[in-house]
Amino acid sequence: MRRGLEGPAPEERPTPAGRRNEQGIRIDPEVEATHEPRRTVISALVEHEPGVLSDVSGLFSRRQFNIESLTVGPTTNDDRARITVVVEEPDPGIDQIKKQLRKLVPVISVRELEPDAMQRELALIKVDADDPAQVNAVADMYDATTVDSSPETATFEITGARQKIEAAIETFGQFGVREISRTGTTALARGTEETAAALSATESATEQTKTQQEYPADDD
Repeated sequence: MRRGLEGPAPEERPTPAGRRNEQGIRIDPEVEATHEPRRTVISALVEHEPGVLSDVSGLFSRRQFNIESLTVGPTTNDDRARITVVVEEPDPGIDQIKKQLRKLVPVISVRELEPDAMQRELALIKVDADDPAQVNAVADMYDATTVDSSPETATFEITGARQKIEAAIETFGQFGVREISRTGTTALARGTEETAAALSATESATEQTKTQQEYPADDD
């Protein structure tokens, strides 16, 4: 009499390809192959509920993907939030990130934004103000707003693309930068194009099925 669960014997079952990392997570061989990394922005529309950010950041940690920046904030719908993630990975890795995000229950929609998407970041930069005239001249150059000043220091708020923020930090460096705080990138698609729209029930079911087939649950 046969005992145990129905189905093929363990040695007859298909085994996913690829080695496992230190946490026991299976690594896709295609992801591990040599590919040039690229920087990209991924937008995820999620249910606005406790634990969502932890789920997303935990996924990146388990899969050993490096997050350059991650921002989260409300949308026009109080029940939903938008998470914007900036990563630098090879194309197979970026594809896996999107598919793994779609497996998370609170995630409604995931989309990689086009390079021309509107991307903005906010930074607070505190610098030495021994030469106020020169410091203010640099601030005017980058349309910075003074948010605090003292005889020794001045703190400026700058909003813009990542390149603008980094250029401002480098230029302020001639005076001595004491502290920096940056929000990370937030982004929206241009024109009438939706950044990360909610999928229809049919689209959602199809996408979920495809993802589960490529990344089985027992491969987490």
